[in-house]
Amino acid sequence: MVGAIGLGCMSFGGPYGPTTEAECFRTLARAHDLGVTHLDTANIYGNGVSEQTIGAYIARSGHEFVIATKAGIINQPVRRYDNSEAHIRSSLEDSLRRLGREHVELFYIHRREADRPIEEVMETLARLKQEGKIGAIGLSEVSPGTLERAQAIHPVAAVQSEYSLWTRLPDLGLIRACETYGTAFVAFSPVARGMLTGRIPDPRDFADTDFRKASPRFIEPNYSLNLKRIQAFNAFARDTGRSPAALAIAWVLHRTGAAIPIPGTRTAEHLEEDVAAADMVLTASDIATIEELLPVGFAHGDRYSDRQASGPERYC
Repeated sequence: MVGAIGLGCMSFGGPYGPTTEAECFRTLARAHDLGVTHLDTANIYGNGVSEQTIGAYIARSGHEFVIATKAGIINQPVRRYDNSEAHIRSSLEDSLRRLGREHVELFYIHRREADRPIEEVMETLARLKQEGKIGAIGLSEVSPGTLERAQAIHPVAAVQSEYSLWTRLPDLGLIRACETYGTAFVAFSPVARGMLTGRIPDPRDFADTDFRKASPRFIEPNYSLNLKRIQAFNAFARDTGRSPAALAIAWVLHRTGAAIPIPGTRTAEHLEEDVAAADMVLTASDIATIEELLPVGFAHGDRYSDRQASGPERYC
């Protein structure tokens, strides 16, 4: 029901560096031109800035998208999770106001509140759907077991999880569960937070607010060890006439027909590279070479710091 590749809009809120409304508008306009129909945002991305930007663009342009947003994370004064009906309803109403809508096509629980039964949460979401506030229900960073329990209450349209050549945890059950239930597997960070591109980020340039600054994979000696591997992958992509970003996203699409990658970018030029993956055909030789260059488990360091890792469910 959406294009093969969506657009992750977390970067509109500034976690990877400053941006402008004009730059974001240009990216959204190019997304529309390229046939990217699905936008993914959340209430915490820039404390509402991402949603406001999308809402302002749609109001000005008249372009329509299939929009997903999320709720359930509270960052201040300390990071915690709240999946109560009161909080979810309040968050959704705020998101709809920022987006300039009365309805959002997909609404995720951004992180599961561990002590609250998922059955209770699904009943809340089902009521919101019945009321016409949301079109479909999604869950983010959950285990296959949670998806199974949730599915018993109401169909789950999408499960979002980080997935790329350097983050393969969903291979250990989650993708299979999505395929079993007919649930879309929405893969965020398919280009490894910028590493699997032709513009490899340098941690020395990260602002203090950059999400990656605390990620162990971007801290020495892990960063240099990861860089050595990834440079070989990027060279292979260029030698075969493809951008590293498109090749990395094409690999995700190759892994399962349930996948909808949502690379995040704030520039139209980067989005053009990402979308090219939809038409890329990978041969058996391509796959063999990619797996040799970036074998499963190659990444040094955890994907999240201890603080960042408090919300995603661990199931292996």
